[in-house]
Amino acid sequence: MGVSTSPRTHGRAMVPVLAGLTAIGPATSDIYLPAFPEMARDLAASASEIQLTLTASFVGLGVGQLLVGPLSDRYGRKLPLVIGMTLFCLSSLLCAVAPSAEVLLVFRVIQGLAGSAGVVISRAVVRDLYSGVAFTRFFARLMLVFGVAPIVAPLVGTGLLRLGDWRIIFVGLAVFGALLLLSVLFFFRETLPAERRIRGGLAVTGRTMGALVRQRDFMAYTVGSALAFAAMFSYIGGFSFVAQEVHGTSSTTFAILFGVNAAGFIGGSQLAARLAERMPQRRIVLFAAGLQAVGGVLLAAIVLLDPPGGAGLGLAGVEVALFLVVAALGLIAPSATALALAEQHAVAGTAAAVMGTIQLVVGGLAAPLVGLGGSDTAVPLGIVIAVVTVGGLLVLSRSSNVEVATTPEDEVVVPPA
Repeated sequence: MGVSTSPRTHGRAMVPVLAGLTAIGPATSDIYLPAFPEMARDLAASASEIQLTLTASFVGLGVGQLLVGPLSDRYGRKLPLVIGMTLFCLSSLLCAVAPSAEVLLVFRVIQGLAGSAGVVISRAVVRDLYSGVAFTRFFARLMLVFGVAPIVAPLVGTGLLRLGDWRIIFVGLAVFGALLLLSVLFFFRETLPAERRIRGGLAVTGRTMGALVRQRDFMAYTVGSALAFAAMFSYIGGFSFVAQEVHGTSSTTFAILFGVNAAGFIGGSQLAARLAERMPQRRIVLFAAGLQAVGGVLLAAIVLLDPPGGAGLGLAGVEVALFLVVAALGLIAPSATALALAEQHAVAGTAAAVMGTIQLVVGGLAAPLVGLGGSDTAVPLGIVIAVVTVGGLLVLSRSSNVEVATTPEDEVVVPPA
């Protein structure tokens, strides 16, 4: 018989494992950003084609969540994680030997499908354990990792480029996946006991998803946050070219600016956790969405009215606007997720999958648009981010003025098995 663990201790003990799983998304997308120009030259591909490999991973992450989320509701959280992390290691190695942009595109989809296990199950586990304000506070801890990863990943990518070409970055991702696999095997504890698992096949999954998309508030927070995340994905896909090609900065300077914006995201997420104890979470979300829209419109105005090399704000103005966009997302993410999953306790995996898929597909569709004008203009980036941030504010404002019930800090609502 194992030693019993209190719910409070169990939740806190899961933080390192869940943090690593949460990092798989930003690590997969951000670590190879400094290599975009080199990849385009080596693979004889255009900027848009290289950015499409980023979209491919987003689509894989999104579609994979639709598969893994329901499976985790049926078979528990641990088994799908083990399978997913194993496939992530293998697909990362395949990316490292891709001979062309087209082949890399295929392998990036597979890599995204595999990595989706970490993304969706980490959310479902938090919902297994927490609810209300307690969910927001715990999820904000994971947002620390989500924010730190964009700081560390480009720096790691830049460092790896000093040791070899862009392919060594994907070898590094394979090593990261192997470490995650070991952490799941030895440290992850199941949070969904057998008696609480969903029975049934595809028909049950289909009915569950159908019920979710008919819920007004769930869809408002899901689609609204998806548009907010689309601004982030567009920024991830376009800022490397804007900073290095349009404004002539080095890869190191780009990584520093990227890190500053990530620090804004971290600050926003931690502020959301504190504000959730003092004001309605819907008010937090709407305020942050308004702030993000201001940043998006400001960015569009700068890139349209102040071309590079002019006497205006230049890269400094672009950076200020993007900082507002990214920091506001840090405020939106924890509270919007808590509000969307508040009533989905019995189907947390499926609900997290639907939410994550919509976020990633919307983001994946937006990201390549920033490269349509080529690598020597920032105008598409500004326009895309302005459109999605204003759209996100409009959609989030359609949510009902109903707050979720709150639970005290660290209260576990489902005892671990």
